[in-house]
Amino acid sequence: MQAFRCHTGRVLPMDRANVDTDAIIPKQYLKSVRRTGFGPYLFDDWRYLDPGTLDTPLETRRINPDFELHDARYSGASILLARRNFGCGSSREHAVWALDNFGIRCVIAPSFADIFFNNCFKNGVLPIQLDEDTVEQLFAATVSGADMTVDLENNQLQVGELTVAFEVDPARRERLLAGLDDIGETLQMRDKIEAYEAQRRAEKPWLFGAQV
Repeated sequence: MQAFRCHTGRVLPMDRANVDTDAIIPKQYLKSVRRTGFGPYLFDDWRYLDPGTLDTPLETRRINPDFELHDARYSGASILLARRNFGCGSSREHAVWALDNFGIRCVIAPSFADIFFNNCFKNGVLPIQLDEDTVEQLFAATVSGADMTVDLENNQLQVGELTVAFEVDPARRERLLAGLDDIGETLQMRDKIEAYEAQRRAEKPWLFGAQV
């Protein structure tokens, strides 16, 4: 998993509440359990004026010019700013994969759906929860197009003259800084796991199919 320490990027202010996971990545694209290939379909129903399928070439579809992602002020955005209850709806982890594949490294909102929030940490995307007033200030600072620096090592973000402190669960913060997901964290104990398995194999070989 990609580590998150300090990231500077363009902000996409998405002035919408209750953005659900079906809007983030529509159901017709959930054909794979691999974590790659979902970025082109991020917010698909909002990005295009016609419905899409996996068999429809993207270049043949009609772009929705009014959708935020097509606004030149937010071109290349890698930080998403949204309203309350971001990531609600179904529990599909593909929603975070789509954001990550597209290049979104951080999502900021007043509140998140629990499962989406947890999935972010498992996939290297930093979710930052801030109060409504602070989020309003960030919208005002970024609506015309702006870059933001999100510094997880120092728990603060900065856009223009505005500096905001944020909190992240300490254990999750350490894992993001180190780039460790559940598997990566477990593999840090590889030597002890292998030593234990070797001891078990020697003491109780029948558990491993050996004839005794």
